[in-house]
Amino acid sequence: MPARIFQRPKNAMQSGRARTDDWLLEFVPAEAKKPDPLMGWAGSGDMQQQVVLSFAGAAEAQAYAKKYGIDARVIETPPRKLKLQAYADNFR
Repeated sequence: MPARIFQRPKNAMQSGRARTDDWLLEFVPAEAKKPDPLMGWAGSGDMQQQVVLSFAGAAEAQAYAKKYGIDARVIETPPRKLKLQAYADNFR
């Protein structure tokens, strides 16, 4: 059962960066989602998709994956790019 380890992304709808220091271990879906014939909701029989484990650091998540024989790959967080500009730049 392959998994991926990544840092929790910042919520795009809010300016805060709470809980972005957490690292998550999330299992890769084993089967595609398909619509339910009665209600039309998307679902699958893969229960591992519901499991998301949170860790304080990437090393802890890798140690957990190694201990339990989970084939996990780490996805590094891209560096933040800040676009600094002043209000006066709108009138140039």
